[in-house]
Formats: sequence, structure tokens, C-alpha cells
Amino acid sequence: ILFFNWLLTTIETEAIDLLLISGDVFDLANPSAKDRKLYYGFLKSLVNKDLNIIITGGNHDSVGFLNAPKDLLDELNITIIGGATDPIEDEIIEVKDKQGNIQLVVAAVPFLRDKDLRNSETDQKYKNRTEAIREGIKNHYNEIGEICKRKYSETPLIAMGHLYVIGVEASESERDIHVGNAAAIDSSAFPSCFDYVALGHIHRPQRISKNDFIRYSGSPIALSFSEKKDNKCVIVLELDKGKIKEPQVINLPKFRELKKFSGSLEEIQVKLQEYQPEFPLVSFVEIEVKEAEFSSLILSKIEDLKVEYTENDQFKILKGTTHFKTGAKDTSDLFIAGENIEDLSPMDVFSKRLESEQMDEEKVQEIKDAFLELLEIVEQTDES
Repeated sequence: ILFFNWLLTTIETEAIDLLLISGDVFDLANPSAKDRKLYYGFLKSLVNKDLNIIITGGNHDSVGFLNAPKDLLDELNITIIGGATDPIEDEIIEVKDKQGNIQLVVAAVPFLRDKDLRNSETDQKYKNRTEAIREGIKNHYNEIGEICKRKYSETPLIAMGHLYVIGVEASESERDIHVGNAAAIDSSAFPSCFDYVALGHIHRPQRISKNDFIRYSGSPIALSFSEKKDNKCVIVLELDKGKIKEPQVINLPKFRELKKFSGSLEEIQVKLQEYQPEFPLVSFVEIEVKEAEFSSLILSKIEDLKVEYTENDQFKILKGTTHFKTGAKDTSDLFIAGENIEDLSPMDVFSKRLESEQMDEEKVQEIKDAFLELLEIVEQTDES
């Protein structure tokens, strides 16, 4: 709600004419009633802002759910493209001024699913599923780019997308099975006719290939402790004489702090007692306990510490790991209470195992990428 309120104010102060949302409106295909109410309430608050809105579906979104109120929302200048369309021209949206003149054209490409990209013909043409998906994505953008060049050669063009681009820096909150190499494409796959590419899917805001005009705006809030230092933002584009000027980055205010404390159990206890959050929402805390000798008593005290701060009105301990120099190396609980290994994906289990190792994030990501490649080979073997 705090982000929505801030965004509404920013839309007014910056005199925004068009809002683009590149997928993952929800984190689940079947969102809760509370989340649905927030979504429709936010859209309602935008109706009287003299604003065009284009929303595309992400890999977490249900195409049917997003598209359900499409006809109604069209009347309110809210365009929904929940999934790939047939014909593809339906993904091309003309943005007009009050006089009906076309100011901008948007290729509103949603998350492209296997069924949108593959068939028996493409599977025979390419070596494997991975190559078929990559080429399918490229072909989709090439086809829509050719239409845009032919019909709107003198009009600024923006492409939207919800996908994984090679070279991106992901965070722990991305679900690795979706952001691994299987659907990764090179930034050169976006036709040069597009003046800007507005990307969703990755939570960390960033440019691609050092290009200011191909960007992930990122998630509006931090979704894992690996994002605690990220500057969350929105990207503002301005048209000047039919050209898109240098993108402007507007950083979001911080509503909640994600804090990590490391050290011995005694040191962490002192840090927790001294910690005074300065943000409006309850802070989320990660603790990393480092001790010399293995001790079950220390493990018990850590659990007591987590319970002690569960009801704290200033911060909550959401994540904790423990490392001993000698004795049992992996001493953190791999699974939360009530969680069974049968309910987890292979990557979930592997990620939990990696949490027990003292490695930097870059090394962890390299190992995860290698595991994903092996996992994909195994899954393809099973399918054949």
C-alpha cells in the first residue's frame, strides 16, 4: 500500500501519461482475495489520472485471471495482455494523445510459455528444447518488430518483455528454475527498431549490456535478503520531438529495512538489543552465527532467540544460519517446521544445502548455474 501511494503521487508530480507494468502482477497464479482487492483498488485509483496503462502477464501470473476483466478495463484505458496473442498484432498497442494522434507504439509482449513457442515442427528443427525456446522468443520479437517497422516507421517504439536476458544479475528471490539458462536470450534478440525495451522478471534493477535503453526496472520492494542493498526504482521516459530521451531513474523511498547480523551468538544478542529500526514497517532480520566449536546448546539458544523476537513490534528474525569451525559443518536447520523434502523442488533442496557453505554470492551463483544445467539434462533424458 505504501508503494502504491508513493507511485500515485509520483505519477501526478511527474505528469506521467503512460504506465507500463512488465509482468508478475502477482506471485501466484491464484492470488488471495486480499491481493486481488489491492490490485483492483490500485487500478481504480488510476482511472481519473488521465493515464494510459499497459499490463503484461509474467510467469507467475494466470493468463486467464489477468485477461478476465479485459473488455471492461479497455474502456478505462487499461490494456491487459495476459499471454501471447493470436494474431500477434494484438500485442501492438497504439498510445494516442487527446486529439487521437499516435504518440507512441508499444509491443506489449508478455511472458512467452512453451506452448507459445514450440510445436512438432520447431522441435524437429532445433537440437533440443532449450534451443527451440530461445529461437521461439527471438522469432516472436522479430515478427512483431517487422510489423512495427512497416506500420510505424516514424513513431517511437517500445518493447515490453518478461524473460531472462544473458548477463543479468539475479537475486536469491528469483526462482532459479525459471531464470536459469533454459530461456536466456542475448540482448541482440531485440530488434534495433525498438527505441526502448522495458523488461520484467528480474527483481534487481539494472541495465543490460551497459545499454540505458534496455532495462529491468526491478521489483518495487526487496524480496530477499540478497536485495537489501538494492536501490529500488521506477524508470521514467520522456518523449522529445518524437525521440525518447535518456531514461530517468527515480529511487523509491525505503519503507522496510532488511538487516543482517553476523558474529558469535553473544555478539549477535548484543546487536539485536541495540538495534533501533528507523523505517515505518517492521524490519526483517537475518542472523548468521559463527562459533568455533559445535554445541547443541548454542543451537538451542539460537532457536530460543528466534522465538523471543517473533512477536517483536520493531523487527522479526526471518532467517538464521549457523557455522562451526569444527564439528558438524552444516548446523542450520535445512527445513522449517512442517516442511518435507518431498514438497520441495531439486533446486530448493540444493539451495538449502548451499546455505551451509561459507562462499561468496558469485561462487554460489556459479554452482547453481552448473546444477541447473545438469538438472535440465536429467529432465530432458527422463522426457525422452
